[in-house]
Amino acid sequence: MTTELLEQAISSTRGVLATVSKQQLGEDTPCAEWKISDLINHVVGGQYWFAAMVHGEEPDPAEVDFSATDFVSAFDEGAERSLAAFRADGAMDRLLSLPFGEMPCAAFLRLAVTDTFTHGWDLARATGQSTDLSPDLAATILEGVRESLRPEFRNEQGNPFGPEQAAPAGAGSADQLAAFLGRRV
Repeated sequence: MTTELLEQAISSTRGVLATVSKQQLGEDTPCAEWKISDLINHVVGGQYWFAAMVHGEEPDPAEVDFSATDFVSAFDEGAERSLAAFRADGAMDRLLSLPFGEMPCAAFLRLAVTDTFTHGWDLARATGQSTDLSPDLAATILEGVRESLRPEFRNEQGNPFGPEQAAPAGAGSADQLAAFLGRRV
């Protein structure tokens, strides 16, 4: 398994992140209880967290407010670390010990792809950007999550996923993915 899909997800989300202004940080997002600043912290911090988990390291316990910094540069650095971790010799053959249980690294890579891309959609939606992001990638992710998302991961609070929503007629792949993962589109 290669990191090609993660590279595409990172590129898509970076494109959205690069147009977010500091004036938008306090606005709401499709993620319940998160403002744009919280979502940025999750998206950027997630890249560092993915790398730490693949390396078998404890994530940095310090809460970093990436939204108060050059969050695009921080995202770039975190993405480089994440990709390097997944590309390391033997990484895809390992079983990872994660806070929520053990998971093969290849499955964790798919989770990283989905998380990175979907939260890019959330940022696009929250900031008034087009949500028609990387249609081929979105269709690939949607196909994968349709096969792997277990019902026990869904709940009304949306943690980690809400109940599937209906996508409007003619919705693009990214909107369909977001609706499947519980976002109102």
